Amino acid sequence: MSDVDTNTVRLTAMNLLARREHSLSELRSKLAARYGDCNEIAPVLEALQQQGLQSDQRFAEAFLRSRLRKGQGPYRIRNELKQRGVSAQVMDELFQQQETDWFELARQVAQRRFGVNSSADIKEQSKRARFLQYRGFSGEQIRYALEHCQQT
Repeated sequence: MSDVDTNTVRLTAMNLLARREHSLSELRSKLAARYGDCNEIAPVLEALQQQGLQSDQRFAEAFLRSRLRKGQGPYRIRNELKQRGVSAQVMDELFQQQETDWFELARQVAQRRFGVNSSADIKEQSKRARFLQYRGFSGEQIRYALEHCQQT
């Protein structure tokens, strides 16, 4: 699509950003899917970053908040941010600023999912641990959650 101009690419990018925050990598992919090998994509993305309209930091913060509301753990959140092209530096800064008690979040997720009754059955305990592991919690966080699930 060689007949695409800068304004068209910018308008498309702005429309995408108006709906929700996007990482630079996501935005680049979506624009490339729409406009192919257009030479206008890179300058538009650079301009959006310089103007503060696109920020991987802001995207990561919004993403983290949404995943915390869903009860996801740090490993899963980091993995998903990595898949979306967020740099390790941005992730490290984000998690250092974050004041989440991951142990308590794991306990709340387990309690919401399984209730307050503790199960002595090893098969049930394994099922619960796999669920929390899938959600992205560490082994220590999972043990804490399963041991303290019956406490409020």
